[in-house]
Amino acid sequence: MATVTRVTKIIHHSAIDPSSIFTSCFRNSLVFVCYLVLVLSSNISPSFGLFEDENRGSDLYPEILRDEVVARLHQLGGVSDGDGYLERTFMSPAAVRAGNLIREWMEDAGLRTWVDSLGNVHGRVEGRNASAEALLMGSHLDTVVDAGKFDGSLGIISVLAALKVLNINGKLGELSRPVEVIAFSDEEGVRFQSTFLGSAAVAGILPVSALKITDKSDLTIQDALKKNSIEITEENLLHLKYDPKSVWGYVEIHIEQGPVLEWVGFPLAVVKGIAGQTRLKVTMRGSQGHAGTVPMSMRHDPMAAAAEAIVLLESLCKHPQDFLSFDGHCKSFSMESLSTSLVCTVGEISTWPSASNVIPGQHDADAVICDSELSSKLKSATYIGLKRMTGAAIQDEIPVVMSGAGHDAMALSHLTKVGMLFVRCRGGISHSPEEHVLDDDVWASGLAILAFIETQM
Repeated sequence: MATVTRVTKIIHHSAIDPSSIFTSCFRNSLVFVCYLVLVLSSNISPSFGLFEDENRGSDLYPEILRDEVVARLHQLGGVSDGDGYLERTFMSPAAVRAGNLIREWMEDAGLRTWVDSLGNVHGRVEGRNASAEALLMGSHLDTVVDAGKFDGSLGIISVLAALKVLNINGKLGELSRPVEVIAFSDEEGVRFQSTFLGSAAVAGILPVSALKITDKSDLTIQDALKKNSIEITEENLLHLKYDPKSVWGYVEIHIEQGPVLEWVGFPLAVVKGIAGQTRLKVTMRGSQGHAGTVPMSMRHDPMAAAAEAIVLLESLCKHPQDFLSFDGHCKSFSMESLSTSLVCTVGEISTWPSASNVIPGQHDADAVICDSELSSKLKSATYIGLKRMTGAAIQDEIPVVMSGAGHDAMALSHLTKVGMLFVRCRGGISHSPEEHVLDDDVWASGLAILAFIETQM
């Protein structure tokens, strides 16, 4: 019999009523139904480019904002530690190669580049006023195991494409403030079971003790960096933190990782907020014995106990009203909204003899509200980008959605105001090889990003 079972569970929680996700969904439902009928009857690709004109002008830069971005997404998706599947974890050989490739693309866009002491890749242009507060943009270069090609990568490559367009047009130096793109070394937390390593260091919330966290090979974060010729000490970890007075805001473009945008038939959405997360690592202790000779009535099998705990957790998140009660002081959300927003996952189970009954660690990430000013600017930029792409005014409201997944913007919210733009992904599928974004949706996001950056001219 197994003696110890470790259960890792992730609970997402939000202090914001997620019913707002569907505010614009119902408004657009009739349009979407008509659009869907047209798609099904005419074999038109279900992208927002439905009304596109084959003779659209070169000022839309499809060769950069669409074709080159898509090609680079596939190129970066081929940089993997896995044989036949995509895997890039913190400071792995593939992650280092990916960082070098991204750095080349940053330089191609006209940016000054460097790699910091936690492996984050930076590209920066100073604009007309190098002392002004900087706009930070970016996402993560690491992946989960057996990943898709768009998670994280799209938010880096699309921004670089927009800056490349400005550079080609001789306008990169006309920015009113510095713009810095960061490809964060770790967001997924796969290797060291600690998320947001890269962005947390920049935000100044990564504790010095994190350098001693070990992976499954007993290598520490500090060891992994040293193997790649990066010497990090407690002192220079603290120096990675940006001065809040030097940063104007952070904007992240990311695939939605959910089905709402596909359902409403819209390529882009502004993010209202990011749901919080609680991660717990739980150890259950049992009694070791021979599986064939110990009577059932005398067994203390932690695997069976873990199975019961998993089922109970599933029931709690599906039907919280059966388990939870409120004392009247919690007014930020109702039981009804909680029942539609609370999700949980048991992501890993491992068994091992002779472990103790302890909780070795946990990680909390509070819910984040995106900045209203940045969100408004992103919404306006989305209107402008889509109008350029379709050649017509956009009559529908830009969707405003909640994010159920965690993002680097959560860590950066401890440093500065944050905003996010979501891009539609097929079937809402993510963290999978089936993850996919239409080429024209990639283009739409690039045009929106370009329009947003142009507001900093």
